[in-house]
Amino acid sequence: MKEYNITVVPTNNPKILKFETNHFLVKNNYEYKNIDEAKNSPLAQQLFYLPFIKTVYIASNFVALERFDIVEWEDVKDEVAQQLVEYLNAGEPVVNEDVAKKKEPITVYAEVTPNPAVMKFVCNKRIVPATFEFKNIDEAKASPLAIELFHFPFVKEVFMDENYVSVTKYEVAEWEEINMQVREFVRDYLADGKTVISEEAVQKTKETVSQSAAQTNYDDTSQQIVDILEEYVKPAVASDGGNILFQSYEEQSGTVSVILQGACSGCPSSTFTLKNGIETMLKNMMGDKIKEVVALNG
Repeated sequence: MKEYNITVVPTNNPKILKFETNHFLVKNNYEYKNIDEAKNSPLAQQLFYLPFIKTVYIASNFVALERFDIVEWEDVKDEVAQQLVEYLNAGEPVVNEDVAKKKEPITVYAEVTPNPAVMKFVCNKRIVPATFEFKNIDEAKASPLAIELFHFPFVKEVFMDENYVSVTKYEVAEWEEINMQVREFVRDYLADGKTVISEEAVQKTKETVSQSAAQTNYDDTSQQIVDILEEYVKPAVASDGGNILFQSYEEQSGTVSVILQGACSGCPSSTFTLKNGIETMLKNMMGDKIKEVVALNG
């Protein structure tokens, strides 16, 4: 019989602690927000009886736990580790993976974008909490879905935001030939409940955004530009399968630099959109402070 040992490993999030095991626990990854969601995991159900447990993550060789603020991990981590060791060494089940997982009803439809190389695959549910862009398979380590998409020989780039995936193709294929194949793949992947983006990547993005917000100290003009982009430009750009980020404002030249992502990156019509859309809007709303808007492809 296997003898389990536990190693306690801190994470970037002080509320989340990992309890690594010396043996594999499960084949897939699982996340439980409450005891009702944990019906197929006797281990997660037992952990939820601890009043400070907020979320339980179970992966191949670790259990990660998110706590409520009522305790500090330093006060309870040894007790939790001991409970896990006793549970596992008693041979109790971790997750009943043989229980057939009911597929979630998922709808995915394909939507054209202004960029002929990019197709937007829109889902009837939220799939990611923030924007993620992957230029190649090496950048996609944090996203099992993106990695799978890169296995298609015609996929060049993958961009995700809220409830859609934008796929940029190579010229070797036409969308008429591959559209259905990609759409059905994305739909089946999501219906199977597979991981879209790793929890670590989501947490890292949240921390990066928080740090960036704390460190960013825009001047009044730059902040005004950011507010205009957020309120008036981003929603329209997102509907086209892309994203726009403020990069900088040069007061002397009146130049605004932005970063284009997703379908907007490398789009033939992006120059027209910049000059006749964003640039015109900023000039109208901010007057002589704005002379030009230039774009950097993300």
